[in-house]
Amino acid sequence: MSFLGQLAVVTVVLAFYGQANGGKIIGGHVAKPHSRPYMALLKRNASQNQVLFCDGFLLNEDFVMTAAHCQAEFITVLLGLHNVNDKVNVQEIPVKEAFPSKHYNTKGFVNDLMILKLSSKAQINDYVKPIALADHSSPVPQHCVVSGWGKTSMNDAFLSRNLMEVEVTLIRGENCPNEQSFCSEGQAGPAPGDSGSPLVCEGDVAYGVVSTLFSPPSGGKKLYVFAKISDQKQWITSAMEKSLIKN
Repeated sequence: MSFLGQLAVVTVVLAFYGQANGGKIIGGHVAKPHSRPYMALLKRNASQNQVLFCDGFLLNEDFVMTAAHCQAEFITVLLGLHNVNDKVNVQEIPVKEAFPSKHYNTKGFVNDLMILKLSSKAQINDYVKPIALADHSSPVPQHCVVSGWGKTSMNDAFLSRNLMEVEVTLIRGENCPNEQSFCSEGQAGPAPGDSGSPLVCEGDVAYGVVSTLFSPPSGGKKLYVFAKISDQKQWITSAMEKSLIKN
């Protein structure tokens, strides 16, 4: 399975952590087409012959959110996408400016959030819609959904053609590597690479951003880590307002 066909001139790199990609949904299923219209696939040009991928989600007609470690010199956002070989109704918009969280710490991927300012406004329609963000007044979630494009098993070499989704159950917060994160565990979930996808809970509300995979120093099960959005809500609002005023 390949992204928009297997191009001979482009090396599709499926990396992890600081070199994020378009995602892996392990143990999930194909999402109903366009049932998650906030989803975005990010194409990151790392070099002339190398393209990396991340996921993201639409905040409004001007901004997309993703993980801070997805930062790259050139990013193009694809909105309205389900099957990567079908470009009908898909909006492809270059990113004008990126704003990693001012609290982002690369050591441990703490506050791993980034806002992307689009070079032109997204056209809101049945295929492209923003998602609401959780704040501190939102209920603490337990059962959530993560969606993304990518490998559906560890043996796959390329991205999935279709948007995949999987349900995850969040564990108690003290087991996470830091207080700014939600965590889940188990075989099903966003395995290495689904960076930037939203953790969607309590209906269509984004509570977190897929960040990294954490191995406890004392051993035990690996944890999927999601950067909390509510902890950064004030910065998110302020950064978007300042960007619009500046431009």
